[in-house]
Amino acid sequence: MDYVYLGFVIFLFILAISDLWVGVSNDAVNFLNSAIGSKAARFRTIIIVAAIGVFCGAILSNGMMDIARHGIFRPEQFSFQELMYIFLAVMVTDIILLDVFNSLGLPTSTTVSMVFELLGATFAMAMLKMASADDGMGFADYMNTEKALSVIMAIFVSVAIAFVFGFLIQYLTRLLFSFGFKKNLKWKIGIFGGIALTAIVYFMLIKGVKDLSFMTDEAKAWVHDNTGLLLLACFAVFTILMQVLYFCKVNVFKVIVLVGTFSLATAFAGNDLVNFIGVPLAGYSSYVDYMSAGGGNPTGHMMGALNGPASTPIIFLFCAGVVMVIALATSKKAHNVTKTEIGLSRQEEGDEMFGSSRVARSLVRWSNLTASKIVEITPVKVRNWIDSRFDETQIDKADGAAYDLVRASVNLMVASMLIALGTSLKLPLSTTYITFMVAMSTSLADRAWSRESAVFRVTGMLSVIGGWFVTAGVAFAGAFILALIMHFGGTIVTVILVVAGLAALIHSNVTYKMKDDGNGSDKAFNAIVSSRDNSEIWSMFSKYVAAHEADFLTRLANRYLRVTNGLFTENVKVLRRTANELRQEKTTLKNMRRKETICLRHVDTETSMTKSAWFHMIFNNMEQMYYSLRRICEPAYEHVDNHFSPIPQNYVDEFCVSRDKLKDVIDGMASACAEGRFNDLRNYDYTLPALQTEFSDLRKSLMEDIRKENMNITVAYLYLNLIQESEQLAIELTQMSRAARKFQLG
Repeated sequence: MDYVYLGFVIFLFILAISDLWVGVSNDAVNFLNSAIGSKAARFRTIIIVAAIGVFCGAILSNGMMDIARHGIFRPEQFSFQELMYIFLAVMVTDIILLDVFNSLGLPTSTTVSMVFELLGATFAMAMLKMASADDGMGFADYMNTEKALSVIMAIFVSVAIAFVFGFLIQYLTRLLFSFGFKKNLKWKIGIFGGIALTAIVYFMLIKGVKDLSFMTDEAKAWVHDNTGLLLLACFAVFTILMQVLYFCKVNVFKVIVLVGTFSLATAFAGNDLVNFIGVPLAGYSSYVDYMSAGGGNPTGHMMGALNGPASTPIIFLFCAGVVMVIALATSKKAHNVTKTEIGLSRQEEGDEMFGSSRVARSLVRWSNLTASKIVEITPVKVRNWIDSRFDETQIDKADGAAYDLVRASVNLMVASMLIALGTSLKLPLSTTYITFMVAMSTSLADRAWSRESAVFRVTGMLSVIGGWFVTAGVAFAGAFILALIMHFGGTIVTVILVVAGLAALIHSNVTYKMKDDGNGSDKAFNAIVSSRDNSEIWSMFSKYVAAHEADFLTRLANRYLRVTNGLFTENVKVLRRTANELRQEKTTLKNMRRKETICLRHVDTETSMTKSAWFHMIFNNMEQMYYSLRRICEPAYEHVDNHFSPIPQNYVDEFCVSRDKLKDVIDGMASACAEGRFNDLRNYDYTLPALQTEFSDLRKSLMEDIRKENMNITVAYLYLNLIQESEQLAIELTQMSRAARKFQLG
């Protein structure tokens, strides 16, 4: 039996490797985004700096916090077997939960997930022990709920404080430097650099160094007693150093960003390593204590030994550091998670990852009204001066960067100060919460949220914040259920669950690698908005529009065929699926038009003025065809779903002749657009009017039959609607063909 538990410990370490991998993928957003978003250096350089920080933090960390050993549960009340079930339930839940968030590109808190997984699994075991015993003990005797409650409170506190302080400091910094910051540095850069680097060093001293393995109690006490003197000395030294570097033509902002990236990565590895390997190491310590007592009965050996201090072997820390560095450098999901925050905080409009929500629209409407009131009471001279400091036409940032180095520096400086402040106040703040909210608030302060993008940005921010709260509930419930299953299922079921968890993780990664870009990224769109060559922009834009036209026409042809066949064969499943697809198509069209309009703004003025009328006509034709197809699908779905009488076969036969011709035309136009053969669209100048005539003749014939015969009116009107909307499709295709030629060929 002892070998089974040895296998469980080995499983825990295998799961720890997976957890390290997915955990780094999630938490990479905390320390990479500012450097990547501002393009402070080449991507490889940023990864190297962060990797060195991660490795140093892992090696110097004590490797485990007490929370994994006795922070949530009281180990003296649980047997070895019960704790092994708790640890396995936590690890299986953790890797699956974090992998789901990474696949969605949403950053979440590894601290919160671990705390609530431990809480859920412990709650399950405590409930079972209370049900089987009659000793009057309650949950408080088995669990330490204070830690979980402090984490919940810290979520609310950290989100609000980070957003407010990030906004205020970025706003003041932008007033100080403006967007054309390179022209206004002089003496200011030294002071700003001194403040920023001092804040970052303070963060490393308070947040990072306090738990490093080589720090003695005397050294920690000295740092604590002389913190003020250390900060003053650091400010003086860094201010002089930054001013000297500026005079030596060194970009001080890049230095601040890279140093900040290193410090956040170091503190992340040094403090958050427990979130990934703390539970497996607690399981390892439990097994060592169990075996040192001679093994035997795993249900009778109580684990009070976990109340003692932990001592992590250096080999575990070294291996953990290696895994984290490899994951940071190679994980596509780590890069995907960074896209979410960068996309939501970039300076320009772009490919918005999130849609619109009612809450976001209400918040934006209220914010606009409030801002208007503030502007009204602000003196005109002050307003004009502020507007001159926020003149985005003067922005000085690298090509393709989401924002400039000033904002990246503020992101790191504010995040460092707030995390250090929270730690000094004994608040278990999440690095993820702080860094994300600071990034959102600084982008708002920089006026990056325009009227056209604010709703999408707010929706995205609310989605991420909502995910944080979901993390706690899902982590608790998942670990709770798994712990119960393991308890009642025994060893065999436990092994099956662990293997199933690993299999699910492997399948998720294999599936993810098969995706093109992970987060729906539109590379063509990004290339257009980042290009500076006008002739190149028009060439890319015309191909971009043509590709959208081809894709839309292809979807139109396939759905038109499916809807009509579904109606004629009375296939309600096909009609239901197509109706759902068409409802989603509306969002696709809105996003398409928005992105194309943004691209059109980057085309030179003369060309855009000449082409814009035809551009908008093309989209209007596409939109009308979409509505025509919906007006066909919805009545057809309702008709078949209600089991009404079918359309007579003679009508079906005569309609399908014209329908197939129309589908062939749509397919041909799609092919011509995709291949850039716009002159070939002239071939349909005669075909489409002829089809309009055919549908018109069908309509007249039907009206005559209705007048002469005793027809089912419900069926007759459904068929009449089908004919009229098909005729409207032919009309819109005729207009789209002409507009596409004018847009592409002039």
